[in-house]
Amino acid sequence: MKIIVDAMGGDNAPGEIVKGAIQAAKARPGLEIVLVGKEAEVRAAAAAAGGLPAAATVVNATQVIDMHDDPATAFKTKKDSSMTVGLTMLKNGEGDAFVSAGSTGALLSGGTLVVKRIPGIRRAAMAPHLPTAGSGLVLVDCGANAECTVEYLVQFAYLGSFYAEKALGIERPRVGLLNIGTEDSKGDTLRQETYRVLREAGDGGHLNFIGNIEAKEAIKGGCDVVVTDGFSGNVMLKTIEGVGSFMGKELKKMFLSSIKTKIAALLVKGGLGAFKERLDPDTIGGTPFLGLRKPVIKAHGSSGARAIENAVYQAVTAAEADLAGQIEANIGLMRVGR
Repeated sequence: MKIIVDAMGGDNAPGEIVKGAIQAAKARPGLEIVLVGKEAEVRAAAAAAGGLPAAATVVNATQVIDMHDDPATAFKTKKDSSMTVGLTMLKNGEGDAFVSAGSTGALLSGGTLVVKRIPGIRRAAMAPHLPTAGSGLVLVDCGANAECTVEYLVQFAYLGSFYAEKALGIERPRVGLLNIGTEDSKGDTLRQETYRVLREAGDGGHLNFIGNIEAKEAIKGGCDVVVTDGFSGNVMLKTIEGVGSFMGKELKKMFLSSIKTKIAALLVKGGLGAFKERLDPDTIGGTPFLGLRKPVIKAHGSSGARAIENAVYQAVTAAEADLAGQIEANIGLMRVGR
C-alpha cells in the first residue's frame, strides 16, 4: 500500500506533516509513504523527525497552494504545487490514496478535475466520521455542496452507506435524512422529495433507510449515516465541535473548583481521558471525499503529527475498501428521474 502525502499543506507544514507520515510508515510494515513538496525542506523536516525511513520517499514540488489562492483555479495556476503533483500521481496510479491538510476548496477542485469523479456521480461529498452515543456517525455532506438536488442527496445516501459498511465495518448501516422532524411531511420540497426516493430505495432493499432524523437523535446514535446538504451539514458539524469544546472546558473548570472535585477527578481520570479521546479530531485524522475514483483524504488545516498519522491510516482503510468499485457496481440505483 502506497500513500501520497502533501508535505506542504496545512498550518504546520512541512514539520508536523512529515513527522506524522514518518510515524505511520514506521508503525505499519508494508506501508509506503511518498512525501510531495519542496525537497530540501521536506528532507530537513524528516531529519528533525529522526530520519527518512526506507519506506518513505520524497518527490520534489516547487510550489505551494496556500489559503489565499483561488480554490477553483489554484491547481491549474500552480501546476508544480505539492497538491497538484500529488493528485496527478494518484491519478496516474503512482499511489493508492492521497492525504492533504491544505486548502479544502482547492483539494475538492483538484480531486474532481484531476482524479475525477466516478462516472455517474454528480458531486463528490465530504463525509467525516463523528463521535456519537453509538458507534459513530458518517455525515454526508459537511460542506462541499451548499446547494443540492434530490439526486445529489440520494447519491450521498449511497456513498455514506457504502463507506460506513466497507471502510468502517458497520453492517447494514442505518441511513437517516436530516430534517426538522421525523414525519414524512416535514421539511422543504427538497427534503420531502428526497424522502420519497430514499423510502423507495429502502423498501427495495437497496438501503437501510430509517426515515427522517433530527440532529439531536443522530448525535444520540439514532443512525449510522446522516444525509444532508453541505450548508446544513456544516452547521451541524461546527455545532458539534463547539459543544464538545464547551463541555470539555466546563468539565475541567468543575473538576478543578475545589479539593473534593480534584479528588473526584483523579477517581474518574481514565474515563475522562477516554471521553476526551473520542472528541479529539486528531483521533480520526481527516475527512474523505466520497465519489472520487480514488481515495482523497482532507486532514484539518491545523493538523499535527498525530492527526496526519491517523489520516494516513484512514487513507489505507479507504483504499483497501475499494469504495469506487462498489459504487460503480451500483451506480444504476443512484440515478433519479432517468
